[in-house]
Amino acid sequence: MIVQPKRNRIQFSLHAVCFVIVALLLTACGSDERSPEVTGLEPVAPAPFVEVAQTRGLIFTQHSGHQDQYFSPEIIAGGVALLDMDNDGDLDVYLIQSGRIGEPEWEPAGNQLFRNRGDGSFENVTDNSGAEDRGYGMGVATGDYDNDGDVDLYVTNVGRNTLLRNEGNGRFVDVTDEAGVGGDLWSSSAAFLDYDADGDLDLFVCNYIHWSVAGERQCRDAAGAPDYCGPLEYLAPTKDTLYRNNADGSFTDVTNELGISMAVGNGLGVAVGDYNNDGRLDIFVANDAVEDVLWIKGADGRFVNQALTMGCARDEAGQAKGSMGIGSADLDDDGDLDLLIVNLRGETDSLFRNEGSYFADITGAAGLGRLSRGFTRFGVGFFDYDNDGKLDIYQANGRVLRADPAYSENPYAEPNVLMRGVGSGKFAEILPRGGIVPMLAHNSRGAAFGDLDNDGGIDIVVVNRDGPAYYLSNQAPDRGHWIMFRVMDEHGRDALGAVVTGVVNGRTMRRDVQTAYSYCSANDPRVHFGLGDAHIIQNITVHWVDRSTSSFGDFDAGHIVTLRRSEGAAQ
Repeated sequence: MIVQPKRNRIQFSLHAVCFVIVALLLTACGSDERSPEVTGLEPVAPAPFVEVAQTRGLIFTQHSGHQDQYFSPEIIAGGVALLDMDNDGDLDVYLIQSGRIGEPEWEPAGNQLFRNRGDGSFENVTDNSGAEDRGYGMGVATGDYDNDGDVDLYVTNVGRNTLLRNEGNGRFVDVTDEAGVGGDLWSSSAAFLDYDADGDLDLFVCNYIHWSVAGERQCRDAAGAPDYCGPLEYLAPTKDTLYRNNADGSFTDVTNELGISMAVGNGLGVAVGDYNNDGRLDIFVANDAVEDVLWIKGADGRFVNQALTMGCARDEAGQAKGSMGIGSADLDDDGDLDLLIVNLRGETDSLFRNEGSYFADITGAAGLGRLSRGFTRFGVGFFDYDNDGKLDIYQANGRVLRADPAYSENPYAEPNVLMRGVGSGKFAEILPRGGIVPMLAHNSRGAAFGDLDNDGGIDIVVVNRDGPAYYLSNQAPDRGHWIMFRVMDEHGRDALGAVVTGVVNGRTMRRDVQTAYSYCSANDPRVHFGLGDAHIIQNITVHWVDRSTSSFGDFDAGHIVTLRRSEGAAQ
């Protein structure tokens, strides 16, 4: 248990707010014509995040490999994982590198592994770690698939994917062939999950399109210049892949057996949770330019796509959007998981409120419609940056086609966006844009969320195409109280898919143990509760994936607590 200082919230004076509005309009947001029209702006001073990658040792630049030709994978690659690789209680960082397509003789740098020194600063420990997979990297999933207490890595590539088994103390071994999970498609996001509740982690892999260098198309932008192609130019959707863990180090492809092959798409994002509250884990897939998919697991063990019947395959206007990243959380404290799907520039986000048996599109009512149209959004997450007990949203943005207005010399660059939950299911954009001064604009892709310095504030790592990674340190002033739980099952691994509930000032809050959300990234498995002015959270209960529950009682704020299944009182 790590005890951290408690903070009380205060309100800024009116004159400070007025000063911030003027200053930010001049320095952070740029001129009016460069920013999409938005409503509900909330100025915050000082800015809640500070970019510290260079000073904290998290030095990484993603390389798409783009030269003269426009190979489609170049424009959407880039993932990151936050994991405790050495079980020392803090989060390490694994960053996915890409390379150069069509030039097999060119040796890519490989993925990079950074060890947390214990204070939120990092050192690069890639050499001799075995973690430097050299495929054309897209994304990464984390989970202890062999139940040995060490977090393993699954890397998605254009072509063969890679399973890296953690041998302990940050040493990894490529066990892809013996595990049988390599594949040969263009994969994107992936998720470890125990879909059959048998005590070991299975694996779901999103696949984008059937693609090859030889089959690449030639596309052009609005001005007639060469540019990247969208997925509909290829007419080559593919099915995703589900692997069952055989509990002996190998996996079996059960895609056809369990119904996952019954729908094809252009899969980019994945999130796992019990979306109909029947006690079984389901899988939501964000598809680019075609209908999204919600795989509901039935009592017979098979999955059925119920996105259309439950109202989340398309938006309320019937449009299938260019879906990339996914946020998944209980926004309204009604005990079920809501969904946020982020999409292409010119399209709104899709915020779906879970009504139990169906989803309602509340994007406009929540204040996300007009703002989101101005950006192409990839990485996304719900998190409580100021610990006030209301979930906020961060979106990592970057174009896939050149367009005006331009935010920098990079024609694909866009600023990222931070939105604060203001109650009643509504959000308002935080100024300065992206929650940081000066405003940053890159071609952002994966974003991962977690507390890198164990101070109770959620930090963000963002991968930028052909640019330096961001390490956004949460330095929001006067954050509320907080508590975090690491939930461990009987094998001593993170209990992915478990649900934690607790009561704060009479309000029941739900947080899910999930690493697979956002885009091509893996997040902190610990669940974080912002408590506002409350000093205690009561009646902490864990709902395990096998439908059993354990009660752990009440906890004081300001701690990081490990909840072990063997220590909870069964209910």
